[in-house]
Amino acid sequence: MSLYIEARIRADLDDLWARTQEPDRHQRWDLRFTEIDYLPRQEDEPQHFRYATRVLPFLAVAGTGVSAGEKRRPDGTRTSALRFASPHPLSLLEEGSGYWRYVPTDDGVRFVTGYDYRPRWGRFGRIADRALFRPLMGWATAWSFDRLRLWLERGITPERALLHGVAEIVVRVLCVVAAVLLAPWTAIATAALMLMLPPLPTTPAARRCLRTPPERARAPRLLTTLATAKEQSS
Repeated sequence: MSLYIEARIRADLDDLWARTQEPDRHQRWDLRFTEIDYLPRQEDEPQHFRYATRVLPFLAVAGTGVSAGEKRRPDGTRTSALRFASPHPLSLLEEGSGYWRYVPTDDGVRFVTGYDYRPRWGRFGRIADRALFRPLMGWATAWSFDRLRLWLERGITPERALLHGVAEIVVRVLCVVAAVLLAPWTAIATAALMLMLPPLPTTPAARRCLRTPPERARAPRLLTTLATAKEQSS
């Protein structure tokens, strides 16, 4: 099942494009990546890149990919497509592809992504992906999109947004702990309340993004022009 995330962002299209297409800005808000580096290329070639995700202080899972963008389309939208792969044996994600679509609206931009990938590790990998990794990837993408929205709309930097998120989690956990210690009979109700309370407006939240694709959602034609991960390595 492909992943689909959509955010409504009240921002200038050029600003959104810059903060998603420039690697040094992209890696600041996207929870899925620790490093993104563009590789040298000719002007008329697709952009090859290298990425890494630090899963532990001493362990980073890396991969490579190729992307292409259409900054000016007849209908006013913009599109970016990519294919990616990771040879790292600890990466559940073996190879995949996806796209970003930028659709101008009366008050901003509909920022949409759709992507899919093939897990490694055989049957175990497919089960682990369906039960844990794919839901986690969907949540991380949506949370990151809302983090980007706060940066563009409110000027809250990705670093400060992360602090807001951590602080809010800590406060909610402390409320539950206090209930357990001071009034154990209210602990369950307190825990339920902490889960149901909406996040603060300055805290990123995956729930603010649309996660169900429209019936006619489909990948852009640009994606078919990119080489697969195997073709890139040959």
